[in-house]
Amino acid sequence: MQGVPAHSGNARDKGPYFPLSLSRFLMIKVPEDIRNKITPAPIRQIVQVRFPDGRAFDGPVGTPVEAFIQVADYPVQGRVVAALVNNKLRELSHELRTDADLVPISTADSDGVRIYRRSLSFLLIAAATELFPDRTVSINHSMPFGGYYCEARGGDPLNDAELGRLRRRMRELIDADLPIAQLRVPLEEALQLFEALNDMEKADLFARRRKDYLTLYELNGVRDYFHGFMVPSTGYLDLFDLRAYHEGFILQFPRRHQPDRLQPFEDEPRLARIFQEYDKWLNVIGVPNVTTLNWAINSGRIQEVILIAEALHAQQIAAIAGDIAARGTVKLVLISGPTSAGKTTFSKRLAIQLLAQGIQPVAVNMDNYFVNRDDTPRDKNGEFDFEALEAVDLALFRQHMKQLLAGESIIQPIFDFRAGARRWGSELQIGPAHVLLVEGIHALNPALTTGIVDELTYKVNVSAFTQINLDRHNRVPTTDTRLLRRIVRDAAHRGYNATDTIRRWPSVRRGEKKYIFPHQNNADVFFNSALVYELSMLKPLAQPLLLQVEPGTLERVEANRLLAFLQWFDPIPEGVQVPNNSILREFIGGSILETFEPWRR
Repeated sequence: MQGVPAHSGNARDKGPYFPLSLSRFLMIKVPEDIRNKITPAPIRQIVQVRFPDGRAFDGPVGTPVEAFIQVADYPVQGRVVAALVNNKLRELSHELRTDADLVPISTADSDGVRIYRRSLSFLLIAAATELFPDRTVSINHSMPFGGYYCEARGGDPLNDAELGRLRRRMRELIDADLPIAQLRVPLEEALQLFEALNDMEKADLFARRRKDYLTLYELNGVRDYFHGFMVPSTGYLDLFDLRAYHEGFILQFPRRHQPDRLQPFEDEPRLARIFQEYDKWLNVIGVPNVTTLNWAINSGRIQEVILIAEALHAQQIAAIAGDIAARGTVKLVLISGPTSAGKTTFSKRLAIQLLAQGIQPVAVNMDNYFVNRDDTPRDKNGEFDFEALEAVDLALFRQHMKQLLAGESIIQPIFDFRAGARRWGSELQIGPAHVLLVEGIHALNPALTTGIVDELTYKVNVSAFTQINLDRHNRVPTTDTRLLRRIVRDAAHRGYNATDTIRRWPSVRRGEKKYIFPHQNNADVFFNSALVYELSMLKPLAQPLLLQVEPGTLERVEANRLLAFLQWFDPIPEGVQVPNNSILREFIGGSILETFEPWRR
């Protein structure tokens, strides 16, 4: 290697220089045969894309991801709507400047289905803005069969004829395959746009943004902000429907597990009622969205908000205990719900309320009814499936419940998880003043209580049905609230880091969809464990955990999504108190109920 001539002139003009030959500083001598293979080359004008199936394609620098995927005709289930480019989530319109490993993301993937739903929402808003300029469409909450419940505010609800016009216009925009363009707009210009549209939720939220620009999307002349990526054009959005529902309508879309068709419509009146009630609560508290929550935090009102939110929880739990007492025949209370819903704290708070009604609760731990390890069913990968119904000794559970309800005594099983086998514990018998509390993922499955008289049972479904949204077009998914709860709890109490929790999350979700959600409508009552302030309380605990996820990994893709979402929530300052019996304490720690077991009186 030739020495670089001595430097002269301004370093900023000439760039970096080396006064001596670099070769003398090399610690390892490069073999001559390798050195001879290194030759000067022109700057490449092409990039290479490598797909998971081993194929590679070359294309000009600046070619969008979409073009490579179309040429490769990569086989996927559903519609390709984005891609992982070197393990970073990118839009299909992303232009490649360097070689890349590319993994297509479709509507069969969690990120893909989110992009499809978000883009479809924008299509709805653009069409409604054109047809009904005096109305304001809001996207309120999700429906289990695959849809968003929406309302057109500023007038009467859209009738069937108006919904028909809206559906036809959306189809026309899809057939036209119009571009959905990403625009970087100066922040002041974006704020003026939202104020002109009377979208003060966005105007107030983004007014405190630190960056001097905002990324908007434009479709058919309509500009709006959406939290996350979009498809490149309307032609991708051909699978949808609109259906009138209550005071609004449902925008229906495919679900991830069956991305090529719409699910049959299923009315969920109780679930809809829960969201409506929670919406009323938010207005009672005065925090219908993130902007007002941030205002409460910064104005010193957040302690009041917390106390009111907790009081509403207390009212719910007391009402459930009152209903159990009023029925007079209930001897078996079954409690189920998805992970991180707060079932443990709910069960203990319900037990306290039952004690206040003169009823003595007795807990039955379903984990003690596992079959021996050798009899545990296995999943398709050959791993033990502890979430399967067959992992529970149904015959023994039913027998014991019938004996206890008949006033007979049983010897309680104790499952030794280390040995993977059952042993036997103490005797148990209940009297007229007792009620059995059973918590578990299968608690609402009718197979668990076959042969037990319905009048003796009372079933509770516990979940976090979040209703607070960023604004009228950007909703907060209920699953994100539970995932953040679990990340914080796993790190503090279970020795798992955020990477571990995120990696396990898809398997957890599959188990919920298979074993819990199909039976939730068997419940006598739904308990909404969501707390309006909790994401602001979880933020300072979750952020450092998410930032520790290794860059360049698939788990970091999810961590980045959660970090971007949390940026809009102001943290609750130190000194603000969360009641020590709050359901949130199950995840952030400090619960007075952690060692409190009223059923061992």
